[in-house]
Amino acid sequence: MNIVAIAGIAIIAAILAVMMKKYHQEYSIIISIAAGVFILVAIFADIGPAISQINTLLSATGLSAEYASILFKALGICFLTQFAADSCRDAGESALASKVELAGKIGIVILSLPLFESIASTAVGLIGS
Repeated sequence: MNIVAIAGIAIIAAILAVMMKKYHQEYSIIISIAAGVFILVAIFADIGPAISQINTLLSATGLSAEYASILFKALGICFLTQFAADSCRDAGESALASKVELAGKIGIVILSLPLFESIASTAVGLIGS
């Protein structure tokens, strides 16, 4: 799906959400979330070539496949966290959005612990030599 179609869907959903907000605010939120999910699905459907290219580049460098896995998981956490936080803000729950963002940040730190361990052991090995 191209950016023109995504922008069109977003604009139409925004207009519908604003119109529905006057009468039924809960439907407005549902429209916004549904449009967001549809756009995310459309984006993820077209992301295959980019993932393939990143895998090719990582394998050419000789890095472990574990690093690619951590990279893709971190990207997934970022996308889902941003989508959930934006949906919470659209619903008027900015405090909840902040908590979702904090959970995403902590999730990435926890996911990155094996990388930190690898870097620390390499540094200790270099210092000890």
